[in-house]
Amino acid sequence: MDEIRLDGLAFYAYHGCLKEERERGQMFYVDVLFSLDLKDAGERDALGATVNYAEAYERIRAVVEGEPCDLIEAVAERIARALLAAYAPLARVAVTVHKPAAPIAGRFRDVSVRIERVRA
Repeated sequence: MDEIRLDGLAFYAYHGCLKEERERGQMFYVDVLFSLDLKDAGERDALGATVNYAEAYERIRAVVEGEPCDLIEAVAERIARALLAAYAPLARVAVTVHKPAAPIAGRFRDVSVRIERVRA
């Protein structure tokens, strides 16, 4: 299976279980891996045979900057569902949501959740 990657998409949003997270917000970073057959797109040089990643970015942005979730697991799930619904050629999508300012009383570099969803 061929792949398209979008890495390090940055968004300011208000996800979290704590009141402070919902009020102040913070940066979230998203990585997406699209798995699909890119042969037709490559041979025909046809945007319609692939995932338009500029359009996909906007779909991801709408989810992340949209309605807040308690968990980044829910954010990842919403992103995966939106992308699978929008792009028929997409066989599988992997979504990683990073929350580097998670409310942890200690030193750490990042907290992230990675999910993979396959077209049914």
